[in-house]
Amino acid sequence: MNALTIEGSQSTPSIFADWDLGRLIMQGDSYPENSFEFFGPVIDWIERYLSESAAPFDLELRLVYMNTSSVKAMMDIFDLLEDAHGRGRQVSVNWYYDPRNERVLDLADEFREDCSFPFEIAADEQ
Repeated sequence: MNALTIEGSQSTPSIFADWDLGRLIMQGDSYPENSFEFFGPVIDWIERYLSESAAPFDLELRLVYMNTSSVKAMMDIFDLLEDAHGRGRQVSVNWYYDPRNERVLDLADEFREDCSFPFEIAADEQ
């Protein structure tokens, strides 16, 4: 099975990954009790996709709040994308934020500073 679906909860984002589209979407709050355990399958899916598929990969984020351990997990994900990009792989991030939440905008900006691949940040008009 090449899809990954994780139902969101009050403290975890919903996650949907579609192998055929080369897209992974995360949305919601992220402060799980054990970020390593929660994000492990996500990181594994991304690693597998980047190694087994040559198609472009797009990460779409609509995160509201992230605790420190979730930020670390996201850094690990961005490191995977940066490595793939450095090998010539087409990867991108689209981070949509609530315009009333400037903290998330600041966080997204901080992440983008460390990335050389396409990384767009836009107000979420939903």
